[in-house]
Amino acid sequence: MPLDITLTMTQPVDVFSSNITHNLNRMVSALGLYREIWKSETVGINFAHQLIPVLEDAIHKMKSNPEFYQAFDSPNGYGKYSDLLNWLEEYLAACKQYPQAVITVSR
Repeated sequence: MPLDITLTMTQPVDVFSSNITHNLNRMVSALGLYREIWKSETVGINFAHQLIPVLEDAIHKMKSNPEFYQAFDSPNGYGKYSDLLNWLEEYLAACKQYPQAVITVSR
């Protein structure tokens, strides 16, 4: 009988990567999300599953009162309500798909 040996190693792999303009910082702040998104490590959010309720709440707020949040659209056109809403929805979907993923933020 032969001897089979396998060496297995788990290495980090990016499962989601995205960026968003800092021009949306006022809108994000109005949602109460600035630290949770831009500085998640400072509020103890290290894993994707920790962001799920935060993102769901923010999306609900935006959809419930779009006119309020559209008032924060960047005047130069780079950073609009629709950009942030779409980005949050994509981020939420990724968090749900990979709840144990470690969040890494680069500013």
